[in-house]
Amino acid sequence: MIPDVTPNGVFYLPPTGWLTSFYNPPENFGHTLAEFMPNGSSPVFEATTVSGIILSYNAFQTVINIGGEIKDPQKNIFRAITISLTIATVIYIMLQIAYIGTITPTQLATHGWSGLNFASPFADIAILLGIHWLAVLLYLDAFVSPFGTGVSFAATSGRTLAAMTLNRRIPKWLGEVDSTYGNPRFAYLANFAVGALLVLVFRDWALLASVMATATLIAYATGPVTVMAFRKLRPDYTRPVHSKMMPVIAPLTFVIAGLAIYWAMWPTTVQVIFAILLGLPMYMYYDRKNGQISWKRQLKSGGWLLVYLAFLSMMSYAGSKGFNGQDWIKYPYDFLIIIVVSLVFYYWGLASRMPDSPDLEAADKLNKNVRQSVRQHG
Repeated sequence: MIPDVTPNGVFYLPPTGWLTSFYNPPENFGHTLAEFMPNGSSPVFEATTVSGIILSYNAFQTVINIGGEIKDPQKNIFRAITISLTIATVIYIMLQIAYIGTITPTQLATHGWSGLNFASPFADIAILLGIHWLAVLLYLDAFVSPFGTGVSFAATSGRTLAAMTLNRRIPKWLGEVDSTYGNPRFAYLANFAVGALLVLVFRDWALLASVMATATLIAYATGPVTVMAFRKLRPDYTRPVHSKMMPVIAPLTFVIAGLAIYWAMWPTTVQVIFAILLGLPMYMYYDRKNGQISWKRQLKSGGWLLVYLAFLSMMSYAGSKGFNGQDWIKYPYDFLIIIVVSLVFYYWGLASRMPDSPDLEAADKLNKNVRQSVRQHG
């Protein structure tokens, strides 16, 4: 039996070792690269977004979102992120070993790995092996386990939405905090409504996971450009968490985010991008209402992102067949094009940074508080 961890942090004795104890043919793992990846490397990336793997690893952001409530954030944020990613990696490796090790040669004889079709792989395998109690446990865990993730994400997403009111881009009432419990109840209700709408529209789990992962990745794509822009605009900021490798990490992260958005496959890519662009009217309305910087100046500074999203949409349509494209651009040349062009957009975004804005002034005030806090606590 191999100990494992569910996404909500509950330790239990999982199916991994139990299943592999029944059958573990070493030939399933392959002795050469061709045997290890019989269908090539493309399916590895195809499965990354649609299977929910990216969505699962996304839990690390919870640590950052509540970083202001963490003791000694300079050290503990890095530790928490490292631990969460390591645990997720170990879990997935164990699950893969269990899955590969329990498939019999008979099941692979006809169509190979691509011919396997399990709605619930581990539960179905447990039923085939006659371990019915384990199948029941797995189905039960599939229902209970997401509640832990749901609770943590409900807390962080609600606070994130409430904090956005400080930028005056959304209605102020979303930032109102309940005097009794100290929670932004209206932000929670708004997030619940959006979540319910997503479940109604995207009823298939694989599609919903792909949509959520893609939307998150588009948000992540702005992060590398933002952090390097801040370092150039405000090099004297007090930064409790500072990485000297950021000039290398930032462009690399931006490229990986672009590739991962592409992995979501056509037409999910363009659907998510279109849904995000639907928020532009609200953004423009509140800019006009609050007398913010002219649209022309904002378009000049942020136009690179709109063009980049259009580029990814076109690549998704024209890309290789494995990613639901028209196969006009074969694999791996589609990857190479995205890598090179993404670097161009990264440096374009960095060069078009806005030297002054109300948001930057707000960041200056916030950093003064950070500087004072660092001085007080050493």
